[in-house]
Amino acid sequence: MEWVQMKLGYPGMFVVYCVGRSGGVAILWQESDLVEVLGYSQNHIDVKINMENGSSWRLTGLHGESNRALRFRTWDLLRNHARDSNLPWCIIGDINNVVDTRDKTGGPQYPSWLIDGFNEALQDAGLIDMELVGHQYTWERGRDTDDWMEVRLDRALTTEVWLNMFPMAKLYNLEGTTNDHSPILLVPQVISKVKAPYRFKFENAWMIKPMCEVIVRDGWSSDNEASILQKIRTCSHSLAIWGQEITGNFGNRIKSCKAEMKQFRGGEMRTQSIGTWKLETSL
Repeated sequence: MEWVQMKLGYPGMFVVYCVGRSGGVAILWQESDLVEVLGYSQNHIDVKINMENGSSWRLTGLHGESNRALRFRTWDLLRNHARDSNLPWCIIGDINNVVDTRDKTGGPQYPSWLIDGFNEALQDAGLIDMELVGHQYTWERGRDTDDWMEVRLDRALTTEVWLNMFPMAKLYNLEGTTNDHSPILLVPQVISKVKAPYRFKFENAWMIKPMCEVIVRDGWSSDNEASILQKIRTCSHSLAIWGQEITGNFGNRIKSCKAEMKQFRGGEMRTQSIGTWKLETSL
């Protein structure tokens, strides 16, 4: 974890090391004076986050019990910690629990007693399960086989007070990992984006088109008295107009490809024999 901390350049870190192959959690942060560790165990780290505007909230990184027979320990932890503080509260991590049968696809049916027990704990602790943006499953096993199974194990739970504090908060599923778990990203505040000024970018795909050389040659020789900078602007302007017709909008095309990938991954194709479907996409 010290190596990870060095690579990320985060000054703040707190680690609970594993015992053998069991447990082990860590939390890292950028502003060292804004985070206060409140408590920890082999499965969780509880911190208080002091905002620059003077307000505070509570964050708990949690890895739920993987043993179903011991799942009650996670439920009791949520109940007990809910009584510890009145601060706006958010819990995030591999909770290892589902709130609904729709949180799982493939494999045997999820036991109803585990679903009921978790939902009772959420109700007792006053916690709300945040909506996940993107693919709705965060863990998988047996991809490209008849036993392919996907479950939403990773989630964020919040109190209503926390949601009032961050009404624009979003929880994203960051797909595209070789791990069996997808990383999730919680954005407490949506930062307004400032549109950057347009900058010309030359696409290598244009070089295979003979017309590209013609446009550059004509633009360069159109005005012999123009400066080099003016000639470059003339060429780039002409290339940008022509290139739009050749390569189109790469951003929209990438979004279209991702949407098609999601359709193959979690949608209609599951009704077919999964072993016969394999999607290979190169962007």
